[in-house]
Amino acid sequence: MRLKDTGLTAQDIKDKVNKYMIETYERFDFIADHASGMYMYDENDTPYLDFYAGIAVNALGNCNEKVVDAVCDQAKDIMQTFNYPYTIPQALLAEKICTTIGMDKIFFQNSGTEANEAMIKMARKYGVEKYGPNRYNIVTAKNGFHGRTFGAMSATGQPGNACQVGFGPMTYGFSYAPYNDLKAFEDACTENTIAIMVEPVQGEGGVNPATMEFMQGLRKFCDEHEMLLLIDEVQTGWCRTGAVMSYMNYGIKPDIVSMAKALGGGMPIGAICATEEVSKAFTMGSHGTTFGGHPVCCAAALAEVNELIDKDIASNAKEMGDYFSAKLENLPHVKEVRHQGLLVGVEFDGTLNAVDIKHECFHNKLLITAIGSNVIRMIPPLIVTREDCDKAYEIIDKSVRALCK
Repeated sequence: MRLKDTGLTAQDIKDKVNKYMIETYERFDFIADHASGMYMYDENDTPYLDFYAGIAVNALGNCNEKVVDAVCDQAKDIMQTFNYPYTIPQALLAEKICTTIGMDKIFFQNSGTEANEAMIKMARKYGVEKYGPNRYNIVTAKNGFHGRTFGAMSATGQPGNACQVGFGPMTYGFSYAPYNDLKAFEDACTENTIAIMVEPVQGEGGVNPATMEFMQGLRKFCDEHEMLLLIDEVQTGWCRTGAVMSYMNYGIKPDIVSMAKALGGGMPIGAICATEEVSKAFTMGSHGTTFGGHPVCCAAALAEVNELIDKDIASNAKEMGDYFSAKLENLPHVKEVRHQGLLVGVEFDGTLNAVDIKHECFHNKLLITAIGSNVIRMIPPLIVTREDCDKAYEIIDKSVRALCK
């Protein structure tokens, strides 16, 4: 729906939001009216270079033609049904995902936090049923982020973070260890620990990639102690990090992996994949969902995944991520640039506030985000070119230098 078709003004829309919506977001002062490829446009057709991609969602760009066609075609056949009948998009997508990433079974959800909830539930049920009633504890990383529902929020190792404050007590059964510290994770595990759960790159934690030693060490430790390795790929999955899944960069395989965001190409979908043995923890009636595996969302995801794989988008993400990150090293007041593929973070030395940089970039028609006061994060569509990276760099550089005055 475009503003020009409503008979309303931009201010009318903002007034309605202010009057009726519960606001938990810092709004940019523009209306996202339409979008295409690397750009989002306001109601006046002003283009904004999109290095936010709906928070790592629009991997093939805004309104990819094949994804849009898949949505429209499926909506004409069947919009939604309960999960008792078989549906064609769900079956085809399940096969495509499992065979592509080398996992055995899949369960569809609606979002990343729901996928992580399902992953936590499956691990706990597996542990209790196989080893006894106390084997349900999970160790996660400090400064991680796994979502905003209670299990995922409790798994998030950021006590005092806004996502937890006021919602206590957290769900018990979680403990935390410093990221990239293998010894600390080993020490945090007890006889009642069933799983270790980590992101291969901490996105909300400041764009911190895991080291090879850490990820391979976790896999080895879990194998030696009959524990599960759970990998949260909600933000890193589906070519974002230069591989189809980030765990492939480390030469390991999880027991359960969660995914969402880029999977749906703009439509809401999440999922977990598991090994055959671990998946048996979910039995008839033990878990369920009304909208998970929604036919339209599955059709969109199938089109998205086919395009990502057929066009080897992961290779472009790796090449452009390396190129863009190297350029960002030249910005003033940079302390460190961290990236894996096109999940890119720039940490500044404290001279400038990252939120101010974000706002100045918005003023200059570039969409990025900030993490805390020192880190800006770029998660552009994976179709990004050198020219797009050059333009984004020029805007960030201009914005940083303007704030230095």
